[in-house]
Amino acid sequence: MPHSRALPLPVLLVVEDEPLLRIMAVDLGEDAGFVVVEAANAAAAIAILEERTDIGLVFTDIDMPGTMDGIMLAACIRDRWPPIEIIVTCDKMRPSPAQLPARSVFFAKPYRHEQLTHTLRRMAAV
Repeated sequence: MPHSRALPLPVLLVVEDEPLLRIMAVDLGEDAGFVVVEAANAAAAIAILEERTDIGLVFTDIDMPGTMDGIMLAACIRDRWPPIEIIVTCDKMRPSPAQLPARSVFFAKPYRHEQLTHTLRRMAAV
């Protein structure tokens, strides 16, 4: 009986400081077919990105505590890890296209799960 080798699942990094919102985003990512890694702030996200080479997509909130918000994190990711796709979300502001790095997508909170799932899969080519 031949063994079929399954392709590895794409890896999504969720960066969200609000625990309940992070849990919901992790569940959404897993339901969309991703292996999900989570971080509570930008510093933790960068530490994870420095350790792992398998992350293909980052979903980050803009409004986070610490010295780096989600827009600065997205710019850092685009600069240091150009192939990684980025989705940015927020409920308090809507960044202009000029504020977001190339190839990134913005979703206003509350986002529609179906639209976000479709965008995650499209960006990861799942």
